[in-house]
Amino acid sequence: MSKTAVTFDDVLAAQARIAGHVENTPCLHSRTLSQITGAEVYLKFENLQFTASFKERGALNKLSLLSQQQRTGSVRGVIAVSAGNHAQGVAYHAQRLGVPAVIVMPRFSPMVKIERTRGFGAEVVLCGDTFDDAKAEAARLAVSRALTMVHPYDDADIIAGQGTIALEMLAQQPDIDCLCIAIGGGGLISGNAIAARHLKPAIDIVGVQTDQFPSMYAAFKGVEMESANATLAEGIAVKSPGDLTLPIVRKLVDDVVLVSEGDIEQAIVMLLEIEKTVVEGAGATGLAAMMRHRGRFAGRKVGLILCGGNIDPMVLADIIERGMVRAGRLARIRVHTRDVPGELARAATLIGQAGANIEEVAHQRAFTTLPVQNAELEFVLQTRGPDHIDEVLRTLHAAGLHAATHPY
Repeated sequence: MSKTAVTFDDVLAAQARIAGHVENTPCLHSRTLSQITGAEVYLKFENLQFTASFKERGALNKLSLLSQQQRTGSVRGVIAVSAGNHAQGVAYHAQRLGVPAVIVMPRFSPMVKIERTRGFGAEVVLCGDTFDDAKAEAARLAVSRALTMVHPYDDADIIAGQGTIALEMLAQQPDIDCLCIAIGGGGLISGNAIAARHLKPAIDIVGVQTDQFPSMYAAFKGVEMESANATLAEGIAVKSPGDLTLPIVRKLVDDVVLVSEGDIEQAIVMLLEIEKTVVEGAGATGLAAMMRHRGRFAGRKVGLILCGGNIDPMVLADIIERGMVRAGRLARIRVHTRDVPGELARAATLIGQAGANIEEVAHQRAFTTLPVQNAELEFVLQTRGPDHIDEVLRTLHAAGLHAATHPY
């Protein structure tokens, strides 16, 4: 392996340094996801860390290496920039170690992450719409307030700390022959690539980015691609890869793939339904990649890092509902009837007889193109799936009612 800014010995030292202060999280085989994807899937539950993210590892490693002067001397503590998970990792362990911490976060970071960061005693500064906006403000504050920067990914000590995940995974599941890892700035995949490549030189290492923020993908593939302004996977919404991480990824990573926002939504719902575990957008990208690029992983023993579980409950509720629509378990149908007493009740009775549950109903006379003395009924139904929707429609048609599904 080519020499990098971080060595395998650095990862081993980080493991010894943070031992007992972060969770050695489970790495479990998923029988159901393996059947669905056509590969053997092993899940590393980093969403079970105390701050619900792997970011604690790198943050604690970095904080543990600060000098006394950097902790409480003339340099008054640390500053970090983060969309949320790095913020919580730094804030929690800084509080535990007695180090003052300032965290700069984009204005639209999930409220759950902002409040938890404040709850760990850190000073939170909200600035800018993106990670890169917040990064510029953090750099300014680091100089003006004489604070030590704890970078979320472009720091050797951070990278080494994150690499401890692969040490655990390959000890827990030695048969893993492929790692599929989310990429934002590249700290997670860099540390784990260094550790995994040393332990198993032939291991296949695949990075995943959302197509909304494909900076590492573009750099890896040698193409130009623009980033968007927002993504469900805000934890990996980084517009440019790190100076340290990009060379490591180019040397040690075999491939980088992209997934869509819809892929991520589907993966979040699958992990919730099948594994009964809550992950945020970034934490679901590995499974999203396995679903989108099935042939790339077929027959492999794939390790996925569920890297974070800090998702806003309201966002999760929306994702679940949209997932139910895609699965055909929540449907919207329109029924045309004569505008006479009893027709709404008749339609509702027929739907009930077909075994569907009515969640919402609307009765429209004026805002419709139907002839006068006709009405349009709109039902939102809970169903068992697409076949059940067809059964409901057949029941309505058999009763002489015009009915059809309507885009949700």
